[in-house]
Amino acid sequence: MNQLDQLRTMTEVVADTGDIEAIARYRPVDATTNPSLLLKAAGLPQYAELIASAAAGTRSTVELGDRFAVAIGCEILKIVPGRVSTEVDARLSFDTAASIAKARQLIDYYAEAGIERERILIKLASTWEGIEAAAALEKEGINCNLTLLFCDVQAVAAARAGAFLISPFVGRILDWYKQAEQRDHYAPEEDPGVRSVQNIYRLFKAKGFQTIVMGASFRNAGEIRALAGCDRLTIGPNFLEELAADNSTLERALEPGGSHEFVDCDFDGEADFRLQLNANAMATEKLAEGIRGFVADQIRLEALLEEKASQTRQQTA
Repeated sequence: MNQLDQLRTMTEVVADTGDIEAIARYRPVDATTNPSLLLKAAGLPQYAELIASAAAGTRSTVELGDRFAVAIGCEILKIVPGRVSTEVDARLSFDTAASIAKARQLIDYYAEAGIERERILIKLASTWEGIEAAAALEKEGINCNLTLLFCDVQAVAAARAGAFLISPFVGRILDWYKQAEQRDHYAPEEDPGVRSVQNIYRLFKAKGFQTIVMGASFRNAGEIRALAGCDRLTIGPNFLEELAADNSTLERALEPGGSHEFVDCDFDGEADFRLQLNANAMATEKLAEGIRGFVADQIRLEALLEEKASQTRQQTA
């Protein structure tokens, strides 16, 4: 077996892309999307009809963005047997009530298309407000994926909130340490992002948390190999291709019943959560940067969708 097939024997493989053709090629269990990936998809000519369909009857560019995200999600669900993750507007990252309302709206859009909520994961930023929104949504039977997660206290808060899944970001952690420590390279076993996810995985297994750990945001295939055995890994098409082309043996790195040591983490309420997050410069900076980036891409996505929808309306007038 190639390394991708070997990885599938120990980890659920998820596609980190909005490219439907790539998803069909690599047959992942689930797929994840975000504003950055949707922006790339919206620029591809094969999605013109989806944009036109999403634009029909919409009342605002915000609704158009949401409808397009759901339209892409519906197409993905024709291919994957599991779930698709659809992200709540990052502009709502610090508003619990608005995040809950947006999540319900997305679920309603999927329901209109005949997709049951059991096939959807609602992605929320791992702010205090996002985690609180996830706690409320999970009680309604709306499963959540906590994203933009960079440290243990975010992970533990998400697990205590009953989140279905967390997506700790490997590559973005590595990016920060490369700049902070002025290093060009880290071996996979010393990669700070890999070590963070390994610790979260071991901590969750030791504490009996049921929340799924899904490593995300990879910079090289070595990071993926170093996390083989993690509950899930969401992987971009370039690395799926690289793993599929490698026929060497892939060793399991993480075991659910493993006895490896881990650094424990806990917190006492909102103030302590915020204090611990603030004490972690990397997590604080990458969370803020990630939200800014997703907001910027959401705005660009909406502008692009509106431009393309306007062109379609003019052509059919």
